[in-house]
Amino acid sequence: MEIRWLEAFVAVAEELHFGNAAVRLRMAQSPLSQTIRKLERSLGVELFHRSTRSVELTAPGHALLPYAREVLAQLDVAAKAVKLPQGEVYGNLTLGFTGVLNHFSLPPLARAVQQAYPEIALTLVGRVMTQDAVQQLESGTLDLAFVGLPVDSSRINARLLAQEPFGVILPEGHRLAGMEAVDLAALADESFILPPRSAGSVLYEGTMRACSEAGFYPKAAQAITDPYMVMMLVAAGIGVAVLTEGVASMLPPGAVYVPLAGKPQYMNHGLAWSIRPGSKARDAVLELSETVLPTASPIM
Repeated sequence: MEIRWLEAFVAVAEELHFGNAAVRLRMAQSPLSQTIRKLERSLGVELFHRSTRSVELTAPGHALLPYAREVLAQLDVAAKAVKLPQGEVYGNLTLGFTGVLNHFSLPPLARAVQQAYPEIALTLVGRVMTQDAVQQLESGTLDLAFVGLPVDSSRINARLLAQEPFGVILPEGHRLAGMEAVDLAALADESFILPPRSAGSVLYEGTMRACSEAGFYPKAAQAITDPYMVMMLVAAGIGVAVLTEGVASMLPPGAVYVPLAGKPQYMNHGLAWSIRPGSKARDAVLELSETVLPTASPIM
């Protein structure tokens, strides 16, 4: 197996198009196809389903991809190692986050990493829901991820960063928009903007739990993954939504945030990583994160 075979495989796997991958690698399409065939023969498996219309990874292809990426990343790290002073922390780190829900945690950590470890190449991957984050941490596609807690995996470590109370986002002309607090049961007949159930979002679970305790099952007006787009749809009058207190300062025009009445319910924000031994870069950033984003004490 040759390194250039893995480079070709990763390019095709990410582009899912031989022509685009060939352009990316600055080579002709025919030699690229031959390179992939050589890799497949060496492994004794097919890595791609090919048709005239599409290219898809096979199960063996999916299995190989994180390891191929890791090999190429380590080669890049090795090249830097010979050029930097002894003891310098370097490498590649991929951090997953949801989006607007991480606006308190992502910026300070990213800034701290850039200042403390300028030789760490930090890649930020947005719109990663908790379930996807867990899967990508397990596969090695992500090194760290901001998630909602708890996570359902024995192969993931996580720590609590913050707890935010839930409230509701209402159109500014809504009959309850001027209230100091809203009983969620008063919205039982409303249509809700929800995260997709299949996305594995802790926000979805929190919304379902809060509505259930209020005595109803929410009617879905639309399913949207991005929390900011949820707020945009509320502002447009499409429905209402359950979100956390931290978004109150980021509302689009036409939407208002109102706390929930009664016993507060919280969303638990956490930082997660695989239990597998990680790179020096990951360990350094984990240690730094404990200073920048200290572990929170659970609210009872």
